[in-house]
Amino acid sequence: MKKIYLVLFSALSLTMVNAQNKFNLLVGTYTNKCQSNGIYVYEFNAANGDFKLKNSSENVISPSYLSVSADNKFIYAVNENGNQSAVSAFGYDSVSGKVKFLNSNASLGADPCHLINDDKNVIVANYSGGNIVVFKKNPDGSITEVQQLIQHEGKGPNAARQEKAHVHMVMFSPDKKFVLSNDLGLDKVFIYKYNPTSKNEMLTLKGSVDVKPGSGPRHLTFSKDGKFVYLVQELDGTLTTLSYDKTGNLKVVAETSILPKGFTGGTGAAAIKISPDGNFLYVSDRVDANSISVYKIQKDGSLELVEQQSTLGKGPRDFAIDPTGNYLLVGHQYTNDIIVFKRDKTTGKITDTGKRIELCSPVGLVFTKI
Repeated sequence: MKKIYLVLFSALSLTMVNAQNKFNLLVGTYTNKCQSNGIYVYEFNAANGDFKLKNSSENVISPSYLSVSADNKFIYAVNENGNQSAVSAFGYDSVSGKVKFLNSNASLGADPCHLINDDKNVIVANYSGGNIVVFKKNPDGSITEVQQLIQHEGKGPNAARQEKAHVHMVMFSPDKKFVLSNDLGLDKVFIYKYNPTSKNEMLTLKGSVDVKPGSGPRHLTFSKDGKFVYLVQELDGTLTTLSYDKTGNLKVVAETSILPKGFTGGTGAAAIKISPDGNFLYVSDRVDANSISVYKIQKDGSLELVEQQSTLGKGPRDFAIDPTGNYLLVGHQYTNDIIVFKRDKTTGKITDTGKRIELCSPVGLVFTKI
């Protein structure tokens, strides 16, 4: 009898472990260069790196960046399509992976490239439009028309890329009292006070911080303790560390470069993420580099380079670390695949598993619970 109980307990334990290691991987794609349905949902096993396709959206135009609601029931996507760009809302069944279109509204700015959401609003960065827009959420998860538009003005020293404002990201502070926004065209990080319940002034400007001229700030992430912000600059590969306090004050404290010594090729820094345990920072670089730089985060917030690895493809625009920290997945815009890397939690280093998800132009990766 004891043996039977032991076998049953072991089987139950194994089932629970497998369930805890399974997540959904949501992938946003470009749909204008190859055949794509838009948003894809894969089941990913963080115990062994295996995956399987569960579902996809239908006929969605270039949902290049995704943001999932906190209750895991809705997906919000930018539809990056020049002057016809929009933002869309979808119902999301995490068990089946089904993605159901709810509605879409004009982004009021060309080429939206990033968005965030909470229970009240969806906030979007329009790259070519050089502005930030805020949509209210309806009770059914759909979005209203734009309720606030904030236009950035100015230009930077790089005449080809900084001829005007180019808002590249919006990000909540850890306590959600502020929204930070990087403007590649102006070499600035803007800090907005966030008033979620306001009707049409959800964001009010608190201030801004200048970064290196011509560097082109793209994406940022907060340290796990919320005391530091790590910012990667697309145009020259600068990686900037800023101190942050709960009153919304940002201050540049250090600068380094993600470019290897002697590197002379083209650079286009892209995504920046922190491991779930908060100990390591990862930054991707595109164009000729096509690499990921790995940094150990020291107790004082400073960074120590661990390694630089090829991403084994072209155009690593985005990557994601699974919630257990076991794997790092890199989406390649131009080689049409997602590379699955095993991650060493102790050293932060990544190694190729040989596993590949073949997919048209993957450019936005998000893990969710099932």
